[in-house]
Amino acid sequence: MPIARAEIERLVSSYPTPAVVGAVGSHSAIDIADGAATEGLANVVLAQRGREATYARYFRTLRGPDGARRRGCVDEVWEYAKFADLADGASQERLRGRGVLLVPNRAFSSYVPLVTVEEEFRVPVVGSRSMLRIEERTERDNYYALLESAGIPTPRAIPGPDAIDRLVIVKLPHAARRLERGFFTAASPEEFRAKRDALIARGTITSDDLAHARIEEYVLGPVFNFNFFFSPLVPRAEGLELLGVDERRESNLDGLVRLPAEQQLALPTADRIPDYLVVGHGTLTVRESILEEIFRLGERFVDASRTRYPPGILGAFCLQTCLDRNGSPIVFDVAARIGGGTNIHLGLGHPYGNALYRGPMSSGRRIALEIRRALADGRLKEIVS
Repeated sequence: MPIARAEIERLVSSYPTPAVVGAVGSHSAIDIADGAATEGLANVVLAQRGREATYARYFRTLRGPDGARRRGCVDEVWEYAKFADLADGASQERLRGRGVLLVPNRAFSSYVPLVTVEEEFRVPVVGSRSMLRIEERTERDNYYALLESAGIPTPRAIPGPDAIDRLVIVKLPHAARRLERGFFTAASPEEFRAKRDALIARGTITSDDLAHARIEEYVLGPVFNFNFFFSPLVPRAEGLELLGVDERRESNLDGLVRLPAEQQLALPTADRIPDYLVVGHGTLTVRESILEEIFRLGERFVDASRTRYPPGILGAFCLQTCLDRNGSPIVFDVAARIGGGTNIHLGLGHPYGNALYRGPMSSGRRIALEIRRALADGRLKEIVS
């Protein structure tokens, strides 16, 4: 049985003050910690042993004799043998006792089983706990269903390999690195089978995952990840904000597309099939004539989420979008929490967020600002789940 929001509201009403901003040590944790530090809130990063040095050493807060922060942004690091241990009973008690408000990122929803997040993790989550599951494409009620109900365009679904009659992308997890992608493209049933066999042989994908894969039309166009924020603390008409846009850098795919076609064809056959492992991000803006439609998509997403997953989306979310040859947006993925590319804007802020707030406003800082405002106004229970 999912944890009732009323129970989380009761927990947060008795929280010690000041509250502490928490995040799992991966994905966008530096942005979250930096935003908290900028807004004057303490933070803690929950790290897995062997992966803690980034936070515990290189970005750790150092203070001067007067107590002022002079370097770094991570105040505390709590280490666990494995990420999933942060949901143990003793860990939850420690988190509540310290007054931690956990900001969910992809690492949290991937390394801690979703059923644990939904039914056992009794720590306030700054965002939409009930919507984290929609990111799993194998779920019947996933983000495609939500986008369809919102009237948001998505790539055309292909029913199976034998129906491939155009360029498609096959979406499934990586066989070994479950947080990552084992995606591949194909333009015919024969190409699908050839790439399937090659990727299974090199351990990139598994037959079991392929049986549940999503096959959809490949939209030819640039990718824009639109980082939004929705606040329940203001009137509905003022709630939606577009903070910034990023794009992905994907392992050897980016190297392949930099080669002339003749050199690509000279590669060994196995090297011609790219990997879609996300290794970094870049920043983008979008033509202003397209912004109106992007805001319409964001508003539709907010309204549909409030209907299907009350109280709906809270705080940060990301619509991952291709613009087709006509400049029309088609949404192919959704993050119902802070996106993976927001670290590119920490400290400097997102371009559109800066324009709104007349100063540096990253996703991490916007989350911290929401927490600070909710604390000041006694409305913390409205931004957690």
